[in-house]
Amino acid sequence: MRLESHYVTRSNWLRAAVLGANDGILSTSSIIIGVAAASASRTPIVLAALAGAIAGAMSMAAGEYVSVSSQGDIEKSDLAREQKALIEMPEVELEELADIYQKRGLNEELALQVAKQLTEHDALEAHARDELGINKIMEANPFQAALASFVAFIIGAILPFVVALLAPVKEMIYYQYCFSLLFLALLGAIAAKTGGSSIKKSVLRICFWGTAAMFATALVGYIFGVSIA
Repeated sequence: MRLESHYVTRSNWLRAAVLGANDGILSTSSIIIGVAAASASRTPIVLAALAGAIAGAMSMAAGEYVSVSSQGDIEKSDLAREQKALIEMPEVELEELADIYQKRGLNEELALQVAKQLTEHDALEAHARDELGINKIMEANPFQAALASFVAFIIGAILPFVVALLAPVKEMIYYQYCFSLLFLALLGAIAAKTGGSSIKKSVLRICFWGTAAMFATALVGYIFGVSIA
């Protein structure tokens, strides 16, 4: 008998990688479209794309590191408070754990028995998992998240950057839009496949918001379209 597959262990790095690649494609192509709407020259378009890719990758990495580190700090602080409570009032904590299991469907006697056995095995682990919702599978890793975001953003940004180098300047907006949608659709499909979710739903979602972002930047370029030599 084959056991079912689970993908939750991939959630941390997959979220960072998908977000980074999506932003790399979308922000770089949006910058290119915005500049192309106000420029008849390839040079400012390419320079803006390059600057946006580098700044975006660094920003994504820094943002992921700070946010995931903050999450880790909160978890450590909660665990420290829980450890202190287990030392100072173990009976109260045992009742609290038993009450959690009762609410999940166990009768009072069985809930208390389970709580006692788990407390004897590893009290902090039991409370971290069942009271605080913290477990090793979902443990925050700031370095992993930052690196995944940085690399994914650069990979994503390279795609519209190559289009900016090769596509005709006069039709740059249309080339960027079409290729970026293709890149975003592929990213959505890969992310859905890797995470075991709906490919169609993922592709539609990412293409819808991608279109909205690129339309907004093109509109800004046209409205404030001072000619860039």
